[in-house]
Amino acid sequence: MGRRKFSREFKISAVSLVQQQGYSVAEAAKSLGIDATSLRGWLKRFPADGAPPANQGESVQAELRRLREEVRRLTMEREILKKATAFFAKESP
Repeated sequence: MGRRKFSREFKISAVSLVQQQGYSVAEAAKSLGIDATSLRGWLKRFPADGAPPANQGESVQAELRRLREEVRRLTMEREILKKATAFFAKESP
């Protein structure tokens, strides 16, 4: 069987079962159908306060830079499309 991938939201929900709802790691893992070792790893990666651990700060900053660049590019593309739409609207009979 291949390796399963879980979304970030699923992992955070699984962690909240242990941290906020009081389930043990084994109980939460069994009810979700995942390995307890995976859940323990997620507990280390997603602390209770929702802040990323210190070693992930750089990756968060890199992601933020990438997203800002993407927003800039998409904004520019949208402006080009607006101008093209206005140009072709004037030429239509």
